[in-house]
Amino acid sequence: MLAFQYIDDDESLSALVAQYRKSPLLVLDTEFVRTRTFYARLGLIQAYDGKTLALIDPVAVSDLSEFWCLLQAPNMTTILHSCSEDLEVFAHNGQCQPAKLFDSQIAAALCGFGHGLGYAKLVEQTLDIPLDKGESRTDWIKRPLSEAQLHYAANDVYYLFELYPQLVEKLEQQNRMEWVFEEGERMTQGRLSPPDLDLAYLRVKNAFQLSPTQLAYLKVLATWRLSKAVSRDLAVGFVVKDHALIGLAKKQPKSITELYKMIELTEQEKRVHGKDLIALLATADLDNLPKAIDILALKTGYKSAFKTIKQCLTDISEQHDVPIELLGSKRHIHEYLEWQWGDKTGAIPLLLCGWRKGLVSVPLAALSI
Repeated sequence: MLAFQYIDDDESLSALVAQYRKSPLLVLDTEFVRTRTFYARLGLIQAYDGKTLALIDPVAVSDLSEFWCLLQAPNMTTILHSCSEDLEVFAHNGQCQPAKLFDSQIAAALCGFGHGLGYAKLVEQTLDIPLDKGESRTDWIKRPLSEAQLHYAANDVYYLFELYPQLVEKLEQQNRMEWVFEEGERMTQGRLSPPDLDLAYLRVKNAFQLSPTQLAYLKVLATWRLSKAVSRDLAVGFVVKDHALIGLAKKQPKSITELYKMIELTEQEKRVHGKDLIALLATADLDNLPKAIDILALKTGYKSAFKTIKQCLTDISEQHDVPIELLGSKRHIHEYLEWQWGDKTGAIPLLLCGWRKGLVSVPLAALSI
């Protein structure tokens, strides 16, 4: 059984942070619950520097500010596995991001273990140790946590520290260590910015179906929904669902009577938000209409160009032993085509940045698309 410290008061946390400051490496993981909430509810933080494994109880500790400052130390490498959701937790709870991030899932992909490996699979491949994932559905907010739950959580950082040297050795052999840190820096960018309320309408499913006038209505509805979701810490779908917003933008009911006839809204949505929705629709700015959403994938030649680029990137991924999903995903190819066909204006696509640029820029430039 792994030995660990359970940190549930401010004084113990201060002592722990003072120790961790002396270490160049810190392995982290978080356990959280997200069902109906906009933000994940943080239930536990696991940390290990190779000497002290600690389980930090954010429910009991009143002030985590010292710990959040620790993550931002420029001389500290923070090691996480598949860390997108952890970064979201850090941004919301600590208003911070790790200064130097090493994501072991990306590292594993870049040194030949395979793309998208889960933590247990990576431990099994590198250390030949099978992990029990039986506590993965734990309610991490509920107290007290059982010994089985705590040891499950401790395993998530202990073995990551143990396998880290293997990843580093392979990455250094291939001169790819900086690639991992580059990916880490990219993943942390923009995390501390608040949600852009004005652009919320672009994330509503099937918004591309709407005319500019309908988009003007959708814009005020989506802005209102996101604002309410953030203020109430409620997932946007539990405020009003996407298809209801689309229906409102298309039909633009002028009265409660008209709104109650709509089949796109649930009875609860009508009852709770009906008056607000009618009032919101009346505020749509019809003098400054949003642009129609241009669906690049519907343009003539898109499928052919996409296929050509995908084949080019597949050849490069095989040549350099980099998973195609990491080198150039569907989103990356779409972003590149959008830039290429948009007279190369706007932000340079990811395919032409950093380590990817050195692999793909010349072959992509030679394509006729």
